Amino acid sequence: MARRAVGGAREDGIEITAVALSTQRATAMLWDRVTGQPLLPAVVWQDRRHATELTAYEAEWDAVLLARQGRPVGARAPFLWAARQIAEHPEVAAAHRRGRLLFGTVDTWLIWRLTGGAVHATTPTNAASTGGYLLERHAWDQEWIGHLGFPLGLLPELRSDDTGFGTTDPAALGIAVPLAASMGDQHAALVALGGLAVGQGMCMYGTGAFVDAATGTTPALPRPDISGVLAQPGRRQGDISHYSLEAYTSTVGSALRWLCDDLSLFASPKELGEEAGRVPTRPGRTPRFVPALAGVRTPVWQPEATASLTGLTLATTRADLARAVLDGIAHSVCDLIDGVADTMGTPFTRLRVGGGVSGSDPLLRIQADLTGLPLERVADSATASLRGTAYLAGVAQGLWPSLEEVVEAQPHGRIFEPAITAAERAEQRAAWRDVLIAHRGDPALLPLREGPPKPPTPR
Repeated sequence: MARRAVGGAREDGIEITAVALSTQRATAMLWDRVTGQPLLPAVVWQDRRHATELTAYEAEWDAVLLARQGRPVGARAPFLWAARQIAEHPEVAAAHRRGRLLFGTVDTWLIWRLTGGAVHATTPTNAASTGGYLLERHAWDQEWIGHLGFPLGLLPELRSDDTGFGTTDPAALGIAVPLAASMGDQHAALVALGGLAVGQGMCMYGTGAFVDAATGTTPALPRPDISGVLAQPGRRQGDISHYSLEAYTSTVGSALRWLCDDLSLFASPKELGEEAGRVPTRPGRTPRFVPALAGVRTPVWQPEATASLTGLTLATTRADLARAVLDGIAHSVCDLIDGVADTMGTPFTRLRVGGGVSGSDPLLRIQADLTGLPLERVADSATASLRGTAYLAGVAQGLWPSLEEVVEAQPHGRIFEPAITAAERAEQRAAWRDVLIAHRGDPALLPLREGPPKPPTPR
């Protein structure tokens, strides 16, 4: 694929001066140093095979890891997975003994292959998602990684996202140019959508929804009373780390696909959106849909939670049902936005949105009402994660003077303004919280914040 892209650029008379990588985060691999071939199938970020085992570490390690990594033990551990593969697979253990075994996330493997095996390295925006990166020291958390049984000698070198990784091997890509930058996909998208200064954020609506916000050069660490919001490096540019916060829900587009493709309740997400746009939310009549088809992370961590559809009567119409679906999705995303803002201790100064599901005008109208913020739908969000890392590489290579200049040169998108009052918004959000409390049977669910976010307590 990459070679075809290079060939296409050559045919169009485009000179490629550098290459940048944007990859899915936390997908881990073990491969042979000599052949470059994986020794086992990769383990992806959704893998939960060690979740129960990791739960046993939470009491001792959660607070420790939150303070220095910005994330708790969690439900996946690429380092524990790798340690078990070495123990369970004789061919992997033999490669380790002979010094031929290499470990890394998929970006590390691609860097290795694209440089002809010259560089074994990763970057903060990829390393953080493994659960082994020390935010403020730009170093591996060797104490925790060693505790999981992972051989520390297999750790890749850590470099800044824009440091550069040598020159591409013509045998791999067909050209020899600088491999100038490498970023995790959501971090790169945050750059492309203009999340550069404190409070500037994005929401990407895809299979799930990710809400990210820039927090400056000092990390805003997670709060114990807000679940599912993680601190991470937004980007490390030169020797300076720029931090961000992130929260996500795993069922947005997947909920629409389930309702349309699996249950055939609507012909398509587009039809569902059109139906939803025909009616307003009617208290006492519109049903309630909690889209917890794969658990809940924010405002509470309840991986065992299930979805619900309540409030149906003989008077319920297809339009009411569609409205309930979009209301539920928008409230779930609003929980993420509120969680990030409260952790940040300041409101969003700008929120740009993208991803396939953001093409729904009714959804974005509801979302703007519930958040109380103008939402700018960017024009070309499908390539955001590619453009973000390309912008970082371009600045490092001197094509642009700064990220701010290239990002602000992009065309502005359509803006959706809130159309309800603050009192109406507060009423709708409080009613949603009551739905969650009733659904989960959890009266201890935190009450909604009143007023703007409060600055965090100084450390």
